[in-house]
Amino acid sequence: MGLDNNYQLLEREMAADDPWQLDGNPFERERHHQMLRLSLSRESITNALEVGCAAGAFTEKLAPHCQRLTVIDVLPRAIGRACQRAKRWRHIEWIVSDVQQFSTVEVFDLIIAAEVLYYLDSIEQMRGAIRNLTRMLAPGGYLVFGSARDTTCHRWGHAAGAETVITMLNEASLIEVERVHCQGELSNEDCLLACFRKPI
Repeated sequence: MGLDNNYQLLEREMAADDPWQLDGNPFERERHHQMLRLSLSRESITNALEVGCAAGAFTEKLAPHCQRLTVIDVLPRAIGRACQRAKRWRHIEWIVSDVQQFSTVEVFDLIIAAEVLYYLDSIEQMRGAIRNLTRMLAPGGYLVFGSARDTTCHRWGHAAGAETVITMLNEASLIEVERVHCQGELSNEDCLLACFRKPI
């Protein structure tokens, strides 16, 4: 599935009131609960990066725990919706950018990348995105990753899912701290979350 096709797919999905049922689905609520728990592994979060905000459902949960939060998404519509949803917080910077292109001299003590890497076209692009995220992660910082599993992602037409990316993260000299399996009632409701720490 090409980048243009993925972008068009995301645009169509973002047209819904609750894309991906992030607010109303018990599975998604549990996934977000576990992502937040893993994100709060640190005593405090000085500077966080959220990659792929969708409509801001998780941004809204994460923001109160961060001194600074940078949110990137490839879709301007996603940034607009998330910004509106989280408008009560003034410490969020909103950026329209692809995970492969985003670059900053800042480092983050927490990076969240959930349900986004499988939209990349190839394993090599995923590796490049992981190198980019690892470069921006502060020594001692945490990266929280989440994704549908490989079999589900392959069924959706994507190159890879959770198991493949978790292997890449382990190969990127990050230390896996915890892994959580979230499963709902539907076949698509099956994902892995993992928390990694960058060595000091």
